[in-house]
Amino acid sequence: MEPVTLTTDRLLLRPLEPRDAAAVHAACQDPDIQRWTTVPSPYERQHAEDFVRTITPAGWRDDTLYNFGVFTHAGTLVGSMGLVRVDQLHTAERQAELGYWTAREQRGRGYTVEAARAVADWAFGALGAERLEWFAGVGNEPSRAVALRVGFVMEGVQRARIVHRGRRVDAWAASLLPSDWGRHSATPYTPAPRA
Repeated sequence: MEPVTLTTDRLLLRPLEPRDAAAVHAACQDPDIQRWTTVPSPYERQHAEDFVRTITPAGWRDDTLYNFGVFTHAGTLVGSMGLVRVDQLHTAERQAELGYWTAREQRGRGYTVEAARAVADWAFGALGAERLEWFAGVGNEPSRAVALRVGFVMEGVQRARIVHRGRRVDAWAASLLPSDWGRHSATPYTPAPRA
């Protein structure tokens, strides 16, 4: 897919570029990002270079990862947000997983919620997604708070869902459907009756 740029009232979401490597490297020094995400630990400058020069462009080109750098309109890096497992968008499943991290100094301003809503809107509209999933290690309360504010519905705990630093850990699981936002899907959805 050709990379796209999204805008919100306060943010610009665009594919990360080589010029962003220093900011990505600095943000990923945060112990919380290393604790809760899949970024390498320790996070070296070469990891950031690979992410912006190789991983991000290849994801867009090969339809495997649609990753955005999230920036203020002044150009400050807020974080990274992407759709992973996008290969499932091109099947009857029509789903992907939303993942994100936020630079420590940008937290608590509502930026990540704003960016997540923009990416979900794009996924439901332009990509025809019928289900977005979110997973986070049990205990990652800030990520869970973002997902809930976006409208994700908690579905429970999946045992041993995530392999993190060589160990399997339990994960919270949630989903967001177009119907959660008052939209229609190409595939009709019939919820199970409530007990």
